[in-house]
Amino acid sequence: MSTTPEHREIVVGVDPVREGGLAPAWAADEAHRRGLALRLVVAVPPPHDTQHVDDTPRHQAGTRRGQDALRAAADLVRARQPDVHVGSALVDGFPATVMAGMAQRASMTVLGSRHLSRTEEFLSAGSLVLPVTAQARCPVVVVGDAEHITHDPPHLVVGVDGSESSRAALAFAFEEADLRRCAVRAVAVWQPPVFTLHTGDTLFHAERRLLSETTAGWAEKYPDVRLTHEVLIGSPVELLAGAAEHALAVVVGRRGRGGYTGMRVGSVVHGLLHRAHCPVITVPAG
Repeated sequence: MSTTPEHREIVVGVDPVREGGLAPAWAADEAHRRGLALRLVVAVPPPHDTQHVDDTPRHQAGTRRGQDALRAAADLVRARQPDVHVGSALVDGFPATVMAGMAQRASMTVLGSRHLSRTEEFLSAGSLVLPVTAQARCPVVVVGDAEHITHDPPHLVVGVDGSESSRAALAFAFEEADLRRCAVRAVAVWQPPVFTLHTGDTLFHAERRLLSETTAGWAEKYPDVRLTHEVLIGSPVELLAGAAEHALAVVVGRRGRGGYTGMRVGSVVHGLLHRAHCPVITVPAG
């Protein structure tokens, strides 16, 4: 993941409604690994435009909660990684809009997950993960609400399908694994076609060959990163979530078009955000 002088910080969305420091903690460790600064952000929605109810007290209470949440997150980061430069910003605006804007200039964006239903993601004012993931120009990391159990040796899972965004995900996974001194498990998922002129064995072996060829160059570039790769048969979301059950994170490329203008999140990304227990890292095409 290359960075330019104006993209030298990791932006973290801090949720003042729900307590928990997993996202700031994850981001602090990542900033330490990459030598980047950290910016903690709370967005406070504007008062409701109404002729009957004065919403100013609610907005002021939200501002106070945001300030308290930023102080708590900053204290956590400084205690965990004292060498990381940490700044904070309390911004008036809707969280999704604010964070999507900041994600255009960041090196990485880290969010917590509220585990909204699919309907809530599109209709709720609290929806944040989907629109930010869809619009960001940098990798977006979604950290779950609870710690998950990892297995030795530590490893990252990366989904590979031959697309441009999947190649970007593979590049990020190897870079991240090199920083973490962990292994990479590259997974391609093959869904047998309903109608085809070729035999299943022929198509399956072609998929295995594509996966091997796609990963070969990166294995040579990062010789210290242990690589395994495999082709699984079935549903991409179910199998990738299962493969990543005890991984440090699952890395996937962002592809597809969502249900409204400007959204570009593929069904696999959308499904993993609901199913995966480990952090989900979505990488846009380079």
